Amino acid sequence: MAPAPTTEGKSDWRQSVWEVIKFVVITLAIVVPIRTWIAQPFIVSGASMESTFYDREYLIIDELTYQFRAPSRGEVVVFRYPRDPSKFFIKRIIGLPGETLRLKDNEVSLKDATTGEWRKIEEPYLTSSEATGLWASQEVTLAPDEYFVLGDNRAVSSDSRYWGALPRQLITGRALVRLLPPRRVALWPGAI
Repeated sequence: MAPAPTTEGKSDWRQSVWEVIKFVVITLAIVVPIRTWIAQPFIVSGASMESTFYDREYLIIDELTYQFRAPSRGEVVVFRYPRDPSKFFIKRIIGLPGETLRLKDNEVSLKDATTGEWRKIEEPYLTSSEATGLWASQEVTLAPDEYFVLGDNRAVSSDSRYWGALPRQLITGRALVRLLPPRRVALWPGAI
Protein backbone atom coordinates (compact mmCIF):
# COMPACT_ATOMS: atom_id res chain seq x y z
CA MET A 1 0.00 0.00 0.00
CA ALA A 2 1.34 3.45 -0.98
CA PRO A 3 1.82 6.17 1.64
CA ALA A 4 -0.76 8.97 1.76
CA PRO A 5 0.32 12.21 -0.04
CA THR A 6 1.34 15.05 2.26
CA THR A 7 0.81 18.76 1.85
CA GLU A 8 3.97 19.60 3.79
CA GLY A 9 6.01 20.42 0.62
CA LYS A 10 3.35 22.81 -0.66
CA SER A 11 3.05 24.49 2.72
CA ASP A 12 6.82 25.09 2.96
CA TRP A 13 6.90 26.53 -0.56
CA ARG A 14 3.97 28.88 0.15
CA GLN A 15 5.55 29.96 3.43
CA SER A 16 8.85 30.74 1.64
CA VAL A 17 7.10 32.77 -1.06
CA TRP A 18 5.11 34.64 1.59
CA GLU A 19 8.34 35.46 3.50
CA VAL A 20 9.98 36.81 0.31
CA ILE A 21 6.93 38.95 -0.47
CA LYS A 22 6.91 40.39 3.08
CA PHE A 23 10.65 41.13 2.84
CA VAL A 24 10.26 42.94 -0.51
CA VAL A 25 7.26 44.99 0.69
CA ILE A 26 8.97 46.03 3.94
CA THR A 27 12.20 46.88 2.11
CA LEU A 28 10.35 48.99 -0.44
CA ALA A 29 8.35 50.71 2.31
CA ILE A 30 11.61 51.74 4.00
CA VAL A 31 14.04 52.27 1.12
CA VAL A 32 11.83 54.11 -1.39
CA PRO A 33 10.77 56.94 0.96
CA ILE A 34 14.33 57.36 2.28
CA ARG A 35 15.76 57.44 -1.23
CA THR A 36 13.02 59.75 -2.51
CA TRP A 37 12.76 62.34 0.28
CA ILE A 38 15.64 61.95 2.73
CA ALA A 39 18.95 60.81 1.21
CA GLN A 40 20.35 59.45 -2.01
CA PRO A 41 23.73 58.35 -3.35
CA PHE A 42 25.80 60.56 -5.64
CA ILE A 43 29.11 59.84 -7.40
CA VAL A 44 31.34 62.83 -8.12
CA SER A 45 32.30 63.09 -11.77
CA GLY A 46 35.11 65.37 -12.91
CA ALA A 47 37.59 67.77 -11.33
CA SER A 48 35.44 70.88 -10.80
CA MET A 49 35.33 70.47 -7.00
CA GLU A 50 38.96 69.47 -6.36
CA SER A 51 40.50 69.55 -3.78
CA THR A 52 37.27 69.25 -1.77
CA PHE A 53 35.90 66.35 -3.82
CA TYR A 54 37.67 64.15 -6.35
CA ASP A 55 36.41 62.19 -9.32
CA ARG A 56 34.53 58.96 -8.39
CA GLU A 57 34.06 59.80 -4.71
CA TYR A 58 30.84 58.29 -3.37
CA LEU A 59 28.58 60.65 -1.40
CA ILE A 60 25.25 60.46 0.35
CA ILE A 61 23.16 63.58 -0.26
CA ASP A 62 20.89 65.03 2.44
CA GLU A 63 17.59 65.86 0.72
CA LEU A 64 15.63 66.65 3.89
CA THR A 65 17.30 69.75 5.37
CA TYR A 66 16.25 72.12 2.58
CA GLN A 67 12.62 71.19 3.19
CA PHE A 68 12.92 73.13 6.47
CA ARG A 69 15.42 75.88 5.69
CA ALA A 70 17.04 77.67 2.77
CA PRO A 71 20.50 76.75 1.49
CA SER A 72 23.36 78.81 3.00
CA ARG A 73 26.47 80.40 1.55
CA GLY A 74 29.40 77.99 1.51
CA GLU A 75 27.34 74.80 1.48
CA VAL A 76 28.12 72.17 -1.15
CA VAL A 77 24.96 71.29 -3.04
CA VAL A 78 23.91 68.73 -5.62
CA PHE A 79 21.43 70.01 -8.19
CA ARG A 80 19.92 69.37 -11.58
CA TYR A 81 21.91 71.16 -14.29
CA PRO A 82 19.72 74.05 -15.56
CA ARG A 83 20.52 73.38 -19.24
CA ASP A 84 19.84 69.63 -18.98
CA PRO A 85 17.85 68.62 -15.85
CA SER A 86 18.61 64.94 -16.46
CA LYS A 87 22.21 65.65 -15.31
CA PHE A 88 23.31 66.34 -11.74
CA PHE A 89 26.12 68.74 -10.76
CA ILE A 90 27.88 69.43 -7.47
CA LYS A 91 29.03 72.98 -6.61
CA ARG A 92 29.37 75.40 -3.70
CA ILE A 93 26.83 78.16 -3.00
CA ILE A 94 28.50 81.56 -3.24
CA GLY A 95 25.58 83.97 -3.77
CA LEU A 96 22.18 83.98 -2.09
CA PRO A 97 18.79 85.19 -3.38
CA GLY A 98 18.58 88.95 -3.86
CA GLU A 99 22.33 89.56 -3.53
CA THR A 100 24.57 91.39 -5.98
CA LEU A 101 27.95 89.78 -6.64
CA ARG A 102 31.01 90.95 -8.52
CA LEU A 103 33.63 88.58 -9.92
CA LYS A 104 36.85 90.42 -10.63
CA ASP A 105 40.58 89.67 -10.37
CA ASN A 106 39.92 86.08 -9.23
CA GLU A 107 37.85 87.28 -6.26
CA VAL A 108 34.15 87.26 -5.50
CA SER A 109 32.75 90.33 -3.76
CA LEU A 110 29.33 90.99 -2.25
CA LYS A 111 27.62 94.37 -2.49
CA ASP A 112 26.24 95.65 0.82
CA ALA A 113 22.58 96.47 0.17
CA THR A 114 22.54 99.47 2.54
CA THR A 115 25.92 101.12 1.93
CA GLY A 116 26.60 99.98 -1.64
CA GLU A 117 30.14 99.01 -0.62
CA TRP A 118 31.80 95.84 -1.86
CA ARG A 119 33.36 93.29 0.49
CA LYS A 120 35.34 90.26 -0.54
CA ILE A 121 33.74 86.90 0.26
CA GLU A 122 36.22 84.84 2.25
CA GLU A 123 36.65 81.37 0.77
CA PRO A 124 38.90 79.33 3.11
CA TYR A 125 38.30 76.15 1.11
CA LEU A 126 40.24 77.50 -1.91
CA THR A 127 43.96 77.41 -2.52
CA SER A 128 45.45 80.14 -4.67
CA SER A 129 45.70 77.81 -7.67
CA GLU A 130 42.03 76.75 -7.33
CA ALA A 131 40.83 80.36 -7.18
CA THR A 132 42.06 81.16 -10.66
CA GLY A 133 39.70 80.87 -13.54
CA LEU A 134 37.25 83.71 -12.85
CA TRP A 135 38.37 84.85 -16.31
CA ALA A 136 35.96 87.64 -17.26
CA SER A 137 34.84 90.26 -14.77
CA GLN A 138 31.11 90.23 -14.22
CA GLU A 139 28.44 91.55 -11.91
CA VAL A 140 25.21 89.69 -11.24
CA THR A 141 22.10 90.42 -9.18
CA LEU A 142 20.17 87.34 -8.12
CA ALA A 143 16.38 87.04 -8.17
CA PRO A 144 14.49 86.04 -4.98
CA ASP A 145 14.70 82.31 -5.86
CA GLU A 146 18.20 82.15 -7.38
CA TYR A 147 21.62 81.06 -6.14
CA PHE A 148 25.08 81.64 -7.58
CA VAL A 149 27.21 78.48 -7.47
CA LEU A 150 30.88 77.91 -8.27
CA GLY A 151 33.15 74.90 -8.35
CA ASP A 152 36.07 74.91 -5.92
CA ASN A 153 38.43 74.26 -8.83
CA ARG A 154 37.46 77.40 -10.74
CA ALA A 155 39.84 76.83 -13.67
CA VAL A 156 37.89 73.76 -14.88
CA SER A 157 34.40 74.31 -13.46
CA SER A 158 31.23 74.78 -15.50
CA ASP A 159 29.16 76.87 -13.11
CA SER A 160 27.05 80.03 -12.71
CA ARG A 161 29.75 82.10 -14.40
CA TYR A 162 28.87 80.38 -17.67
CA TRP A 163 25.24 79.25 -17.49
CA GLY A 164 23.78 81.77 -15.03
CA ALA A 165 22.06 81.63 -11.69
CA LEU A 166 20.73 78.37 -10.25
CA PRO A 167 16.95 78.32 -9.61
CA ARG A 168 16.06 77.06 -6.10
CA GLN A 169 13.76 74.32 -7.38
CA LEU A 170 16.69 72.55 -9.07
CA ILE A 171 18.63 72.05 -5.82
CA THR A 172 18.38 68.41 -4.72
CA GLY A 173 20.30 68.53 -1.45
CA ARG A 174 23.67 68.96 0.23
CA ALA A 175 26.63 66.67 0.74
CA LEU A 176 26.00 64.72 3.95
CA VAL A 177 28.58 61.91 4.00
CA ARG A 178 31.55 60.90 1.87
CA LEU A 179 31.70 57.07 2.00
CA LEU A 180 34.36 56.29 -0.58
CA PRO A 181 37.28 56.14 -0.79
CA PRO A 182 37.63 54.79 2.77
CA ARG A 183 40.62 57.01 3.61
CA ARG A 184 38.48 60.11 2.92
CA VAL A 185 35.29 59.15 4.80
CA ALA A 186 33.76 62.30 6.30
CA LEU A 187 30.53 63.70 7.72
CA TRP A 188 29.47 67.01 6.09
CA PRO A 189 32.39 66.96 3.63
CA GLY A 190 33.19 70.38 2.23
CA ALA A 191 31.56 72.22 5.14
CA ILE A 192 33.20 75.47 6.20
